[in-house]
Amino acid sequence: MSELPLRAQLASVLGRGAAGLSRATRRGDGSVIGGRVALKVEPELLTKLSRGRRLALVSATNGKTTTTRLIAQSLREFGNVATNEHGANMPTGHITALANAKGAVNGVLEVDEKYLPQVIEATQPSFVVLMNLSRDQMDRASEINLLAKKWRTALGKTDTHVIANADDPLVAWAGLGAPNATWVSAGQRWQEDSLCCPECGGHLERDQDPYWKCPECGLARPETSWSVENDSDTLTTPEGRNIKLRLNLPGDANRSNAVIAAATAAGYGLHPERAVERLREITSVAGRYTSVVTMGVEVRLLLAKNPAGWLESFAVLDPPRVPVILAVNAQIPDGKDTSWLWDIDYRVLRDRSVFVTGERRTDLALRLEVDEVPFQVADRIDEILGRLKAESPDITKVDVIANYTAFQQIRTAYGRVQ
Repeated sequence: MSELPLRAQLASVLGRGAAGLSRATRRGDGSVIGGRVALKVEPELLTKLSRGRRLALVSATNGKTTTTRLIAQSLREFGNVATNEHGANMPTGHITALANAKGAVNGVLEVDEKYLPQVIEATQPSFVVLMNLSRDQMDRASEINLLAKKWRTALGKTDTHVIANADDPLVAWAGLGAPNATWVSAGQRWQEDSLCCPECGGHLERDQDPYWKCPECGLARPETSWSVENDSDTLTTPEGRNIKLRLNLPGDANRSNAVIAAATAAGYGLHPERAVERLREITSVAGRYTSVVTMGVEVRLLLAKNPAGWLESFAVLDPPRVPVILAVNAQIPDGKDTSWLWDIDYRVLRDRSVFVTGERRTDLALRLEVDEVPFQVADRIDEILGRLKAESPDITKVDVIANYTAFQQIRTAYGRVQ
């Protein structure tokens, strides 16, 4: 990494100071305010901090925080890693992450989907990691086809190496804009947002999952060199080596994240078997999948922000005897439009004890009623646990699925487990 100019050094110092003050006064982790202060001093700081580093930018609608953490964990095999693995995925957060690890040659940055073209231009990364695209926060985000087009255009202007999920047509089409690519078969459970060809608008054929093609323009799934077989928990490398994952993170979605992470780590020179060993060390990501014990009950936290995310959360629920709590807010970080609740099939919850909470619990309650899912409404988690304990004193566990701000409120109330 090259030495920073004096102005950039000053900006970095002031940014770190602002971030430290934010943490000391418990206003936040300082990632955003630190970056804002630094940018005021040096508007080109992100570009300057990126020089001389081997950066991977990770973007997707779902799973980017987890995949960033997995890649960073793998790359620590080589030493310190500059990363924002707990969030802060806009340029201000990237500046803070890079400034806090000024000696790190390797870096992994989670990037908000809308900011990816801008960050590609500013950082000129070695790798861009793309996993999935689906509807999210439609009240303030563009249509995902437009987003994919912006990604494709940005990638066409750089010599970066793309590592992308070939099973998602929107991601594959965007990644085909790059001059170099590694294609991964990581799966696509949620397909409702990729029914049409992103190139011509024709109806895609999916005669044999995960293969897809457009009969009108010929766009088709790229040939992959990495894959994951979720049924057998097996990752397959380009050389045909099969490696058991045995992750400590649950579900098919995390196996998909892991194969993407292993493919990225291989780009840095890490052997896949050693990468997988390091991936197994992760048991939680920013509170996701962790449990807190309150009132004698283990409360497991699952984050789901959009239809695709809720579908993945349903897949990792404990057996039906374990009650499930659904929590929905509609604050700015969540998106204020809750119409996406109608895109989810809740019938899988019919044989469970279901509770609804959060600021927009009545929206969710109406949706469950339409799907004929029995439920109870409550104001707080402890109120629900009290009811459960009264009805079944021997209850030991519940699952909670919450969207972003509801998830953070629950973490704050019952312990912010990392």
